Amino acid sequence: MNTLTFLRENARWLGAGFLLALTSSYGQTFFISIFAAEIMAAAALTDGQWGLLYTLATTASALAMVWAGTLTDRFRVRRLAPFVLGGLALSCLAMAALPGSGRGVVWILVPVIFALRFFGQGMTSQLTIVSMARWFAANRGRALSIAALGFATGQAVLPVLFVALLVIMPWRLLWVVAAVLTVMMVPVIHWLLTQERQPRSEAGDDAVAGMKGRHWTRGDALRNPLIWLMVPMLLGPSAWITSLFFQQVHLAQVKGWSHPGFVALFPLFTLSSVTTSLIAGWAIDRFGATRMISGYMLPFALGFGMLWYADSLSQAALAMVALGLANGISSTLPSAFWAEVYGTRYLGSIKALIAAVMVFGSAIGPGVSGLLIDHGIDFPHQMPVIALYFLAAAGMATLGVATIRRSA
Repeated sequence: MNTLTFLRENARWLGAGFLLALTSSYGQTFFISIFAAEIMAAAALTDGQWGLLYTLATTASALAMVWAGTLTDRFRVRRLAPFVLGGLALSCLAMAALPGSGRGVVWILVPVIFALRFFGQGMTSQLTIVSMARWFAANRGRALSIAALGFATGQAVLPVLFVALLVIMPWRLLWVVAAVLTVMMVPVIHWLLTQERQPRSEAGDDAVAGMKGRHWTRGDALRNPLIWLMVPMLLGPSAWITSLFFQQVHLAQVKGWSHPGFVALFPLFTLSSVTTSLIAGWAIDRFGATRMISGYMLPFALGFGMLWYADSLSQAALAMVALGLANGISSTLPSAFWAEVYGTRYLGSIKALIAAVMVFGSAIGPGVSGLLIDHGIDFPHQMPVIALYFLAAAGMATLGVATIRRSA
């Protein structure tokens, strides 16, 4: 099936995946960090304290995902989406209602960040990825890459738009705008999924088996060494790309760049991400995710090395392109890999565990980087070690694939 035919015949379900991915942006770090200066001022926080608070709240959301993510094995997306998006909208309103200033704000800020992370990055992303991986088999790579355009669109458009609006509008009012946009998605997604692509009664009826012809449960996966060897690969992108967006204001200051000038590079990151995501989707359907998984950490190492070296925004642009390339592959390849290896019957519960690890990565990244900044190690000087981390993660992933090559 050619791409145009695929898009035409599946526009309804691909559109729902795209919109869910886009709406998850309001709980993603790249969006929350736009308001980092205002939030830190309101709560009287340092970089390290803000990073620690963010880590605690995000870690709690990761733990909640271990249970909540299994709901995607039991209920249709159409049933879950209104509750998840409603929770995300209320979280945005809670951020808008944050009190004026003082240390007491911290006790309110922790549950607000928890809710944004849980409903945004956690459950809305979970709905997107699990539905695409389950609804599509022969074209899983293409479906995941098209839905992932929603993540990329959010990264490209929302920071530039909201940074510009921040000049003329109060930051709390912008969170009200985010809540309204989230609520508007509920009837649209419900209409798109009036006829779900998988028409049977519950989520797992059309499951596709994984390696050894088995339908792997979460317990089965945990007893196999593969998932443990893949943990560094799962943590790396979420931890350090999250840190990059989280520390964007600090990074621009240290490098001597204007913050709007650095934010203007985000569309380059997104364009590179979109291009490689679509190419990766085609390649997954052609060659299989298992054959491709080992090497995709390497562009991350290259990108962080380049950004550490960059003295100008033009050099930073090249680094952001490299990181976007890696991020585009990351948005598609791992999700296809888990479906290919473990099957789709229990994919929701397995992906919930994986999502929890990734959300935990997005928690520890800002916390660690913020703590190091408070101790005099600025974020650019952390980047060579981050690059080495990605090289080590690539080695672990290669070993993991070697352990299952016969089965897969």
